[in-house]
Amino acid sequence: MRKGKKLFLFSLLLSISFVMAACGANPAETMYDHLEEAVALEAGFESQQKPLVEAEQKEHEIYEQIIELGISELDDIIALSDQAILIVDERQEMMNIEKESIEAGYEEFLKIEEHIEKLEDDNVKESAQGLLTIMENRYNSYQALFTEYDKALNLDRELYEMLKREDADIDELQEQIDKINASYEIVVTLKDEFNEYTEQYNEQKREFYEKAELNVEYE
Repeated sequence: MRKGKKLFLFSLLLSISFVMAACGANPAETMYDHLEEAVALEAGFESQQKPLVEAEQKEHEIYEQIIELGISELDDIIALSDQAILIVDERQEMMNIEKESIEAGYEEFLKIEEHIEKLEDDNVKESAQGLLTIMENRYNSYQALFTEYDKALNLDRELYEMLKREDADIDELQEQIDKINASYEIVVTLKDEFNEYTEQYNEQKREFYEKAELNVEYE
């Protein structure tokens, strides 16, 4: 019995010590941990950038082959269109991985919010609030980018299905191509916007670390 009580008391003391240590933690350092974990969680996003570009280029090459073929070569057009659709599906999967990564990083980032009010220095607190604003803009920008890119992918699929038809109408094909081009123009604009917010966020984070006097080394 005594042994059991001692173990319980020891566990209780450990729990109390842990709570006290947590309460005494520097809020800026705690925020640093969440901010850098958010970066780690976005690794999935980073890893998809190169293969996504390569897939886009590969699909474009197939499209160029298709438009060089005549209507009498329908079997070849169908085969190439099917290949292109598979690549569109691959791109969709890459975008899904990107989105999951961005959202996981954002959820981790939001954990800093509860620690901002604990910051004693007003300049540090203001810098942290700036981080919140920029990250929210960045996150919303990515969601808009994903939505438009997803729309463009669906338009791509529709085009390749249309190309496989023996009775494909030239005017309908051109109309579909115009929709695709318009959608990708929006994608480019939104991608630039997202990249700009990312640069702003990284600058703001560096400023926060400096104002909070965190000893952070950059590669």
